[in-house]
This record gives sequence, C-alpha cells and structure tokens, in this order.
Amino acid sequence: MNTFQAPKGTYDLLPPDSAVYLAVREAISAPLRNSGYGYIETPGFENVELFARGVGESTDIVTKEMYTLTTKGGSELALRPEGTASVLRAALEANLHKAGNLPVKLWYSGSYYRYERPQKGRYRHFSQVGAEAIGAEDPALDAELIILADQAYRSLGLTGFRILLNSLGDKECRPVYREALQTFLRDLDLDDETRRRIEINPLRVLDDKRRDVQRQLTDAPKLRDYLCDACRVYHAEVRDLLTAAGVAYEDDERLVRGLDYYTRTTFEFVHDGLGAQSAVGGGGRYDGLSEMIGGPELPSVGWALGVDRTVLALEAEGITLQLPPATSVFAVPLGEEARRLLFGVVTELRRAGVAADFSFGAKGLKGAMKNANRSGARFTVVLGERDLAEGVAQVKDMESGEQKPVPLAALVADLTAKLT
Repeated sequence: MNTFQAPKGTYDLLPPDSAVYLAVREAISAPLRNSGYGYIETPGFENVELFARGVGESTDIVTKEMYTLTTKGGSELALRPEGTASVLRAALEANLHKAGNLPVKLWYSGSYYRYERPQKGRYRHFSQVGAEAIGAEDPALDAELIILADQAYRSLGLTGFRILLNSLGDKECRPVYREALQTFLRDLDLDDETRRRIEINPLRVLDDKRRDVQRQLTDAPKLRDYLCDACRVYHAEVRDLLTAAGVAYEDDERLVRGLDYYTRTTFEFVHDGLGAQSAVGGGGRYDGLSEMIGGPELPSVGWALGVDRTVLALEAEGITLQLPPATSVFAVPLGEEARRLLFGVVTELRRAGVAADFSFGAKGLKGAMKNANRSGARFTVVLGERDLAEGVAQVKDMESGEQKPVPLAALVADLTAKLT
C-alpha cells in the first residue's frame, strides 16, 4: 500500500494527459522560437531579496505566498514564484545586454511555486511558458509579444479568450496618479491590511477581488486621465499595431496585475470558461526592474502563460489536440531467436524516426497482443518459429485487422514507408 501522496495543491503529470501538456508547451513556444527568442533556464530557487525587490514587498506573492528556506550556510532562498526576475537576473549576470544586440529576446519554460489556497486552476506548483525582451523601449516590441501569445493560443484552436489591455504610466506621471488615488482610498471603509497597502502600493488595491472593496472603487480616479503625453502616445501606438495585426483587445482601465514592477503597457489573457481563475496568462512592460535588482537602466517587456490553465481552457472549449501516437509499431516475439531479431528491428525503426515499442517480459501471444492493443500502435509485428523458418514476419494493421507476411529483409523499409 502506498502511504505517500503528492503534497496538497500539487499534482502528478502522467501519461496520457502529459502528452497534452507537452503539446501546449510546444505550441506556446513555437512562435517565440520563430521570432528570435532563445531558450533560457534558471534555477528553481533564488535569493529571497531578488523577489522582494523585483516583485514587490507589498505584493501577496512576497508577503504570503513565497516558499522560503534557510540553507545550512545561512542563506535565505525562495522557490521561484514567477519567472521574470530570475530571467533578468541571469541576463544581467551573463552580461547579455552588453553583447550589442538589443533587445535580448529570451523564452523559458518551467515550474513555479506559490503558497495559495488550492482550487481548480490554482495550484501551489504550476507550469508556465514565458518570454522576455530585454533592453529596448519600443511599442512594436510590446505589440509583438501580445501578437505572439495570441498566435500561440489560436494555433491550439482556442477562440474563447480575451485580451485585456491597459497602461500604468511611467515614473513621470504615475506618482501624480498614485497621490490622487491614495487621497481617494484613505476615505474608504477598508480593513487595516488594505489601508497599509494604500501607503505602500495603492494600485494594488484596484486589483482587490472582494466585492465590498470593488463596490467602493466605482468612483476611483482613472489612471488614463493622468497619463503624460509620452505614455499616451506610446499606448496609442501599441493599440494601433495590435489593430493593424487583426488582434482584438479590450481596454481595461482597472487592470494593474499583481506585480509591482509593471510600467506602461500591461495586459492579461482571460478565458471566461474557467470560472474564478479566469486569467490564463499576462504580462507587460517593466522598465525599472533592472535598476531595482542592481542592474543598469534596461527597459523591457514580457509575459508568462500558464500551461495548466491553458489545458483547462482547451477542456472548456471541448478541444482535443491531434497528437502523434506514442507508439506506431509494437513488436511481439515468440521465442528467444525471434526476440533477438525483433529487438534489432525495433532499434532500426526508432533510428529511422518511427515510434516503436517491444513486448518485454516472458509473455505469451495473448498477453502480448493485449499490450499491443493498449499501446495504440497502428501496426503489430509478430514473429514466431514458423515465421523465422520462412524468413517473414506477420504484420497486422490494428485499424483494419488485416494481417500479411512481410519478408524480414524488407520489414523496416516496409513499415517506414507505411508510416512516413
């Protein structure tokens, strides 16, 4: 009896469902790989201070949700709750921004960890694919990333998602709005924790999902009314580029996202078929993050899309991905000589790019054929003593049920031709 279970809020990814997750990761990353983004992989844990400075000390992620640990040497580490700060740290450490080709365009895929109340679509361990364009301030770059995410979702067949878009202003105009918002919020009936947030990062109050808070925010000052001319022009250009590319979006003046580092463009992908956890991904521009973590001024933009929630979106729309079969040929040997010969055939098929498997263990014909059926293989190859004497193998088409002998010398070529 197994006495161990996966920790609360986590899940095991097992076949055949795991094939869907791999296909989603491939679909999200494909447009990035085709657009100059190179793959980056960072450690699963980082210095706590990296996230405290970058993500924001007032955010729920840092104050409530980070998994932290103290090493035997006394270092304070955190399991990464998001990807942007880690990717930017790695790029700065490797001096990628000094190579002379900006922006540095990177994509990544990995696991992230947040201590949250588990529910459908929200886990303590989750998977994301993300992209970052580091070192350039250009509305075309913001538009490019939104278009690539839209392209990825549409390649999966998704149509029920919406893109929410907003501008958070910059260091010139946001402080003026921040002061106006703080003045408004201080007069509301809010709990002590939310009042503390007003003084640290009042924009986060706009992101509060509680109905009693949202009801009081109806007349809150609008950020769009405080944007400086430069931010207004920048945002208009992003919107025009998206429209010209045929990418639909909705202006959402309340959209602030949950991280402190965003400036100017911010966006979110939502799917109405997912219930409370409707966000499937999002991102934005973070022009000051490099300086926050000790680097030079490097205006940047990026996003992360949730693999788990994208799979849920596919299920909500009833979309079944067309996945390549895990096994195309299943080999069933009867006898030791047949076993050695068919094992060599399976090896040759694999080298030729054909997905092939083998009946391992001392199984009889009946048991081996059950395994062949379970494998989903298109063809089953059976080789017995009489077949060996005649120099043939029996090839059965598992769809039609037709079976015919094929000369052993031509077996690999015959199966390869049928499957490629």
